[in-house]
Formats: sequence, C-alpha cells, structure tokens
Amino acid sequence: MQQIITALWPVFALLMLGAWARRSDFPGEGFWQPAERATYYVLFPALLVERLAQARLGGDASLLLVSAVLGLLLAGTVVCLLSKPLLKLGAASYTSFFQGSMRFNTYVALAITAALFADAGIVYAAVITAVMVPLLNLLCILVFATTASEKPSWRRVIRTLLANPLILACLLGIGLSLLEWPLPEVLTSVLELLSRMALPLGLLAVGAGLNLRALRHGGRALVASSLVKLLLLPLLALSLAGGLGFDTTMTGVLVVFASVPTATSAYILARQLGGDAELMAAIITAQTLLSMLTLPVALMLI
Repeated sequence: MQQIITALWPVFALLMLGAWARRSDFPGEGFWQPAERATYYVLFPALLVERLAQARLGGDASLLLVSAVLGLLLAGTVVCLLSKPLLKLGAASYTSFFQGSMRFNTYVALAITAALFADAGIVYAAVITAVMVPLLNLLCILVFATTASEKPSWRRVIRTLLANPLILACLLGIGLSLLEWPLPEVLTSVLELLSRMALPLGLLAVGAGLNLRALRHGGRALVASSLVKLLLLPLLALSLAGGLGFDTTMTGVLVVFASVPTATSAYILARQLGGDAELMAAIITAQTLLSMLTLPVALMLI
C-alpha cells in the first residue's frame, strides 16, 4: 500500500497544482492552451516513439494485451448499451455518459504507469494506447451518429484519426521496434529530453482543466458513468488479466488504464458534436477527483 501511495502521490499532487495555478491565474490564462497543445502534439508523441523504438515487443504478450483491450471495450460498450433504457437519459446526456464510462485519460495513465512499472510498463502502455485511442474514438463517434441530433461527418472523423499524433507515434515506434531499426543517438537524446517534460506538463494541464462549478450539472449520468469507469472496468480488467495469464506488470498496466478517469478531450467532442458539454465537464472533474480514492484500491487488488 505504501509503495502505491508513494507512486500515486506525485501524480495527484501535480493535478492539484495545475488546478491551483489555473484558479490563481498563474502563469496566465494564455499559458494553458499552448501547453496542452505542445504536450499533445510534441511531448507525448516523443515519449511514445522513444520508448517503443528501443523496446523489443514480444509477439505473444502484445497479442494477449490487444485481446484484453478488445474484450474490455466490448464488455464496457455492452454495459453502456444495456444501461440506456434504465438511465432514461436524453440523447445528448447519453453521449456524455458513454464517453465518461469508456474513455481514458492518457496523460494520467502514462504517468501512473511510469511511476509504478518504469520502462517495461511504458511499452505495454503504448501498445494499449495504440489500440484504445482509435477504437474508442470510433465507438464514441458511432454513439453520436446514432443518438445525437448533429450527425458527425465520417470524412472528418477518419481524417482526425489519421492525423492523431498519439496513434501516429505509437505506429511509428512499434514499426521501428519490429524492424529493429535503432534511432540515431543524436535523435534519441532529443526525444529523451522532450519525454521528460511530457508527464509533468500533461498532468498540470489536466489539473488546470478541472471545473468544480460544473459538478452541479451531474446527476445520475455522472454517478452511473463513474461507477462504470472507476469500479466496473477495473474489475473487468483484473478478471481478463487473470483469465489470460498476465504477469504482474501487464496486469498492472491494464488495470491502470481501466481505472483512470475519462479523457479531458471528451469535452471537446461533446461540444463539437452536439453532446451535453456541461455534463461532460462535470463527469471529467468528478472522476478525476474520485480516482484519487479509487485508484489505490484498484491497484491493491493486483
């Protein structure tokens, strides 16, 4: 327990520091959006390419991990679909419930993985990211297309997925690893320096995006999505890992990804495609705060 708390404490401390800095208007309102863009388009891709390119991915382990991710997404989607008539939510609210239940915060997941499982964990985390990011985006778009009043453009969706820097970075890193092409040291040294900035700046940006006032717009959708995301999915991940015979590191990384709060980018998608943006902001904030309690418990189960 002490090891888990010691590893998680810096992650949540940076989240709270980011929230405090935003409310204190430090270093200024104009800082946070460029910082988040730099993290998303440069720093995190550098981290993923640098770690994956130097790793030697075991074929069987990677396939088992992909199988577990697919099983987790399928089970979560079924739960969300079965919950729809029970929750009696409007179309816009249901899309926010679905995103809150299924999406994951990549920044928080990678930071916790690095703290607990070091380089070996980051490699597994990158494989999970390469599978989860495109599939979850497609699932969320399908939900918007079938329930929301504004129908998304499939051409724009495909273009967005193909231009996603995290997907591209994972594919590039995995390709270099499989081909066993070493990166030149002059490039590796730069990527390593950029990688060191990714996690702390990403966590500060997530904390800065928290909106406590939005919690008033939660209701049953917030409660239900938090139960699915922070309780049900971690238990499903643990069951899948046990059934597939994962080692401790693979199990831990899968449980971390299943246990982290939903992605802050869900708010942007809700706003762009006619979802309930206020509800989405409430879910993101509530889950980020609740995960400080639920994540240590989930990791103790491993």
